[in-house]
Amino acid sequence: MVSPVKSRFKIIIILVPKTSLFKKAHGLEAGSPVFSVCAEDGRGDEEIKKRRTFRKYFYRGVDLDQLLDMSVDQLAELYSARKRRRIRRGLGTKHKTLLQKLRKSKKNCPIGEKPAVVKTHLRNMIIFPEMVGSVVGIYNGKTFNQVEIRPEMIGHYLGEFSITYKPVKHGRPGIGATHSSRFIPLK
Repeated sequence: MVSPVKSRFKIIIILVPKTSLFKKAHGLEAGSPVFSVCAEDGRGDEEIKKRRTFRKYFYRGVDLDQLLDMSVDQLAELYSARKRRRIRRGLGTKHKTLLQKLRKSKKNCPIGEKPAVVKTHLRNMIIFPEMVGSVVGIYNGKTFNQVEIRPEMIGHYLGEFSITYKPVKHGRPGIGATHSSRFIPLK
């Protein structure tokens, strides 16, 4: 069973009959299909081309544009209790300098390009809306992991996006690890 497919277009296929009268009248070869594509809604070809649609981001019911316009105190009301307490007690100088460096790197980058990476050890920095779009190198104890800040990350800590340990991939047990390892032949 063939299910009907919804489309914006009507495709009309006309098969030309093999009679020579039709062929002479319309200047077509016999048996060749003629395709005609019509837009249902009557829009032009430029508008019919598929456009990319971006999902609008909301943080606790507030649009990203409105988040950018909010003051730090208004933002704190939207955050969880732990982050509210942190903001109320005040951000340190290291946190403020990180925000300044991020602003500077965003300001100096050309339009359409990603800003320069700003490296930091501040894993306990709360992600603010103004940080969205910037690239941060977050230290994990060994290397700086580059993370591009996206709107979904607002309200989290930087350290949540740079894992400090290597997840365990269990291999075979070593010699003497378990009692059953006595039966594993030595190589």
